[in-house]
Amino acid sequence: MKRPKLKKASKRMTCHKRYKIQKKVREHHRKLRKEAKKRGHKKPRKDPGVPNSAPFKEALLREAELRKQRLEELQQQQKLDRQKELEKKRKLEMNPDVKPSNVEPMEKELGLCKTENKAKSGKQNSKKLYCQELKKVIEASDVVLEVLDARDPLGCRCPQVEEAIVQSGQKKLVLILNKSDLVPKENLESWLNYLKKELPTVVFRASTKLKDKGKTTKRVKAKKNAAPFRSEVCFGKEGLQKLIGGFQETCGKPIHVGVIGFPNVGKSSIINSLKEEQMCNVGVSMGLTRSMQVVPLDKQITIIDSPSFIVSPLNSSSALALRSPASIEVVKPMEAASAILSQADARQVVLKYTIPGYRNSLEFFTMLAQRRGMHQKGGIPNIEGAAKLLWSEWTGASLAYYCHPPTSWTPPPYFNESIVVDMKRGFNLEELEKNNAQIIKAIKGPHLANSILFQSSGLTNGVIEEKDIHEELPKWKEKEDDKDRDQEIVGVDEKSSDMFAAEETGEVLPEKSTAGGQSTRPFILDKMIEEDDAYDFSTDYV
Repeated sequence: MKRPKLKKASKRMTCHKRYKIQKKVREHHRKLRKEAKKRGHKKPRKDPGVPNSAPFKEALLREAELRKQRLEELQQQQKLDRQKELEKKRKLEMNPDVKPSNVEPMEKELGLCKTENKAKSGKQNSKKLYCQELKKVIEASDVVLEVLDARDPLGCRCPQVEEAIVQSGQKKLVLILNKSDLVPKENLESWLNYLKKELPTVVFRASTKLKDKGKTTKRVKAKKNAAPFRSEVCFGKEGLQKLIGGFQETCGKPIHVGVIGFPNVGKSSIINSLKEEQMCNVGVSMGLTRSMQVVPLDKQITIIDSPSFIVSPLNSSSALALRSPASIEVVKPMEAASAILSQADARQVVLKYTIPGYRNSLEFFTMLAQRRGMHQKGGIPNIEGAAKLLWSEWTGASLAYYCHPPTSWTPPPYFNESIVVDMKRGFNLEELEKNNAQIIKAIKGPHLANSILFQSSGLTNGVIEEKDIHEELPKWKEKEDDKDRDQEIVGVDEKSSDMFAAEETGEVLPEKSTAGGQSTRPFILDKMIEEDDAYDFSTDYV
């Protein structure tokens, strides 16, 4: 006979027992608090930060941010070195009979000594190291691939680096139009026709979803006739391989191919797409590659990854916001995002972000914060967070915007007809044109109505020489900044003395009006007005 199923014991209890347990818990907690009080255990005090009254507050904060950034770079480099050592150990454990790959001898040939790099990284500035690594890549390369963002190809070209490649001797320069799926097809064709007059140009779309090196992933059965993910598809890989392979055959010797460009144009992603696995670190943040990395493509071709160009501070504000990896730390987010917004078509921006019309950048960021639900305490829109959001979208690889090429083609001063002919010699340009035409047909780019028209600021100047890194600002500009800072300090002292004198006599100071018609009212009064009427944009507050 089967035994009947026993029911689970009930968790019910009498009120007397429950109250007794709660009383015991309260007594226990009270005892713990009393013992902690005897030991003198206190909560750690929060860092108050630099007070607003301290002189040169911005300079102090900038120095602290740069120090923090250097520490993070050093930690990232140490982490990468540890990962490389672990990968070597794993390979030796898995295949003890196989000798190490030929990457180390190639690194020795190219002058890549890890111990020297580690010793230099602690003493020298990271920007100086970037310049040194970039020079090494250019010197070691037979073919240099300059990666351009198809959304702003002219703004991704650096005349200083191109001039250095031309002057270095028998080196070939090839342009790669990456992120070509983020611009309309008509605009992509017009840019291709403009750039191929000067240099060989390859239309490319790097793959962003690849298997990690050294990791095994579970295979999932795919459905029949299922379209692959958009991020997994790579366009232009075969055309680029044929172009480089044909040049290697004409040379008759192994060649080195260097990949250079500004931050976030997709240098490492192109190398990963050619290798079909994640050999180089890629990510959303700008400037992840900090040193040159050698990746053997086959027995005859070796690819060299390089750190990004150093952007000169004399460029326009929009170029600094889009091309400099440290712009969001050095420049205020509002200034960087406002510079980008001023170059974009306002009507298309309104349609893209689905907000009503705006008159200035502050009004746009306020409405964007309300639209995205970005609020601070008290329901105040987080304007700075909205500015950072706009900056990250425009520097990332998801927003579709485009700019028109110049109406007339004028070669730069460091190029002439003989140099243009020499740069194209050794490449099969007819086959390249056929591959580019096939890629443009295969890519599904956005329509003109769904993308934003952007006004390019032209070529972006870079810094190659190490001696030019310290002079980030011209001397005349530094003197003017020092004068302005001294005048601001004197003005604050005069205002404070006038206010104290008025308080003693009981008089009311009149409001002084500036050239723009705005009154220099106290900040607290403006804050009260903003809180009472937060969504009224009829007046611009100080």
